Amino acid sequence: MKSSLLDALRECAQEIAAVVKSGDHDGYSGLRSTQYHLDIAADEVALRVLHGAGFRVVSEESGVSGNGEYTVVLDPIDGSTNCDHGVPFFATSLAVLRDDELVAALVVNQATGATYEAEKGGGARRDGEKISPSGQVDVAKSIVSFSGLPSRHLGWAQYRSLGAASLEICLVADGSLDMFSVAARSGLHPWDYLGGLLMIEEAGAVSGEYDRKALVTSERVRRRPFFAATPELLTFLRDAAPY
Repeated sequence: MKSSLLDALRECAQEIAAVVKSGDHDGYSGLRSTQYHLDIAADEVALRVLHGAGFRVVSEESGVSGNGEYTVVLDPIDGSTNCDHGVPFFATSLAVLRDDELVAALVVNQATGATYEAEKGGGARRDGEKISPSGQVDVAKSIVSFSGLPSRHLGWAQYRSLGAASLEICLVADGSLDMFSVAARSGLHPWDYLGGLLMIEEAGAVSGEYDRKALVTSERVRRRPFFAATPELLTFLRDAAPY
């Protein structure tokens, strides 16, 4: 194990960046619906780095592999469709768990290089600078993003659907968005949200889950999380459900 958990995460993201920049992995893999050739190639280099650093890995693409005291929950390319279509909003998301505790995370926008990092108790940073949420409490002034299609307008000021949940959660952590949520019929898996979840916690924003299930897990399960800049907005999201 490296002296810093983040060292291996940075190396992993850098190796994936090289795969992305090669441009040799376009189109669907044909192995699984919505899986791209790039997903497979990025997963292969990620596993090499993470196993070499002594981690157990839970990956969207390849499942559970390796052994170690720490588990990395990995989405090699979150927002694969964005990447395949040239939309510059897709990420590598890595979250480190020790038992049931989320202890470190890194989320990198592989299109722009913007890098979010956090360690438990150490705050959250974007490109080395400490981040904090917007502090917005008024829904009518809020910019909100969704995974899935909401069935009705909840009174927000503006709406986005950006296609990469890990990054959208980070945008709540750094104050760019005021809320991010799954729509009522949508859901996410831990590799989609765990990296962003630690950014939220360390930046001082808040999170919840519609069915009040635990969000911190390395199991391949579906959750319905939501994230907000303030407790007031989080309460609004819970009370407004379903949408």
